Amino acid sequence: MKLLKLIITPIVLLIFQSTIGQNYKQDHLYYGVAYYDEYMPYERLQKDIDMMKDANINFVRIAESTWSTVEPQDGVYDFSSIDRVLDAMYKNGIGVIFGTPSYAIPAWLAHKHPEILATTPDGNTNVYGPRQNMDISHETYRFYVERVIRKMMEHVKDHPGIIGYQVDNETKHFNTAGEPVQEKFVAYMKDKFKSLDSINAKYGLDYWSNRINSWEEFPSVNGTINASLRSEFEHFQRLLVTDFLTWQANIVREYSKPNQFVTHNHDLEWRGYSFGMQPDADHFEIDQAMDVVGIDIYHPTQDHLTGIEISFGGDMARSFKNGNSYFVIETEAQGFAKWTPYPGQLRLQAFSHLASGASMVGYWHWHSLHNAIETYWKGLLSHDFEPNPTYNEAKTIGADFKRLNDHLLGLKKKNDVAFFVSNEAMTGFDDFSFGWFSSEKYNDIVRPFYDALYKMNVGVDFVDPSTIEKLSNYKMIVVPVLYAASNDILNALNKYVENGGRIVYTFKSGFSDENVKVRHTKQPGIIRKATGNYYSQFARPEHVSIKGDNYGLNENDEEVKYFMELLTTDDNTQVLAYYDHPFWGQYAAITENQYGNGVATYIGFMPGDKLITEILTDQLKKANLWGIDQELEYPLITKSGTNRQGKTIRYFLNYSQEKQSFKYQYRKGIELLYGAKIQHNQTLDLEPWGVKIIEEN
Repeated sequence: MKLLKLIITPIVLLIFQSTIGQNYKQDHLYYGVAYYDEYMPYERLQKDIDMMKDANINFVRIAESTWSTVEPQDGVYDFSSIDRVLDAMYKNGIGVIFGTPSYAIPAWLAHKHPEILATTPDGNTNVYGPRQNMDISHETYRFYVERVIRKMMEHVKDHPGIIGYQVDNETKHFNTAGEPVQEKFVAYMKDKFKSLDSINAKYGLDYWSNRINSWEEFPSVNGTINASLRSEFEHFQRLLVTDFLTWQANIVREYSKPNQFVTHNHDLEWRGYSFGMQPDADHFEIDQAMDVVGIDIYHPTQDHLTGIEISFGGDMARSFKNGNSYFVIETEAQGFAKWTPYPGQLRLQAFSHLASGASMVGYWHWHSLHNAIETYWKGLLSHDFEPNPTYNEAKTIGADFKRLNDHLLGLKKKNDVAFFVSNEAMTGFDDFSFGWFSSEKYNDIVRPFYDALYKMNVGVDFVDPSTIEKLSNYKMIVVPVLYAASNDILNALNKYVENGGRIVYTFKSGFSDENVKVRHTKQPGIIRKATGNYYSQFARPEHVSIKGDNYGLNENDEEVKYFMELLTTDDNTQVLAYYDHPFWGQYAAITENQYGNGVATYIGFMPGDKLITEILTDQLKKANLWGIDQELEYPLITKSGTNRQGKTIRYFLNYSQEKQSFKYQYRKGIELLYGAKIQHNQTLDLEPWGVKIIEEN
């Protein structure tokens, strides 16, 4: 059994890679909603169930927000609301995902133990009211969490209506950084590094007299100016999240049945919607403790619906656990006013999730709330609880999910392209913001490269340091800003190229070691062996373009953005583009180098969107990865995979308000939504926001 050690003073706490429910096997697509009976303004449970059945909703998610309801006073429990929902749903054939309620603490607990509220790096202690305001590692908080979970599990464990369990909700470290966390961190550092001399040397703590000469004098990390120490602390905070969720999963598994799953609903970096890789939790590690990956995906809609966030979140979730299907536990039905879907968009969104490999679509939530902070984050039903156009469209989705279950469940995908991503690289890179003159972060670099491949209909997976052994599964790897990485990681990437892979690096890759200490060799350090270039200077670009014959750009097209490295090449390295600038023009901007049996391409700056597309198109063609899918252009998106019967399923998705036509150049088959036979080279039309799903013969 794999062990991950996390020191909790004065004890050593072990995070176990849980034995997951190997007997759990999903036999139908899940289509459902979060349901909060305790929020209802009047009794309407059976009415809600009748409307759910009309929409072929087959699961609800309950209880994750109910701590103050099930334990209204310290040690006093009331399960009546849970019982009535469980019994009613089971009677009507609707499964239940049962959540642990730890993410929102009751008022009595905050009053009795205010010390469990998290203290953030600015020294402020969270106040009661908001959710996720506690220190998830605090022993007193953990005591009450375990107690309420065990009481709830003892009460519901034998109920036949429960299909699975969700632990906590969108868990992150919530920036907890108070004195108890600091003590745990010092114990963790003592166990990891053994000696302060080692820490001082690896982190360069002699700078500004930051050297630490006594464990008892180890200062709070909250005020540190040392990026290495701060990055280690953020890594530790992510470990707290992994520990917390694994601990909960292990408690739940003491009571759960073999045919019940345990999951968690991850969220992505939030920028008004789900944007990028989560900086405050390591989802690859967390999901070693889960039976099925769960994720919450929210995205722009109306005129701004592109499907990119659906695809990005799905590709990440699928990659967290060996390419398996995943649950979309939360996504919007109506959501904000700016998200109220146009006719056809709810269907497009639902099938887009399946096209990326999801086996569940769950809406947050069933009904719209009548008070509190999320009043205007609307559910499937509006505030009047009556049928509306979005609900009526959901009815068609539920019917199609049920009818096409055997064709669409369990889509397996095989991609030839992957992104190599890293929480440690993100932490280190974001800490410096390109050297104090730019606000762009790690996800600002990842997303444009991802978006370009998405729009070219190139399917991708994600690999991280914990899954680096999977590199050999791919013909091409994109490595955005791998700012912090160990020698072992960089050598593995070099080996991938040497063995015949094609890799595309962006600027600031290989720059520092795993401790965010800049390498004292010619940059880009170890990967220079594969990239065949080097630099010692970099600059902030102003009015800089690129020049070269490899890309179809106009003069002064696509200014170099954010940051530029002044690259010099080795003798046999090809320059794909130089900087177009009166003083920087002697330096290479993009290089390509044959190393062993493979090729490494290095981009020394942040390109604009058009140039990213040009670069990746060139790389895909050189890797022989340009095929029929790439002849289709956004807003027409195609995704494919293999169903459980071994048949190829192809989704065609129109992300525009204009009708799209295209020539179907694949094997003949059946269009599943409408039953039409489809021939090779047949011209197909997609209505605005339309979907076609073809099963090949």
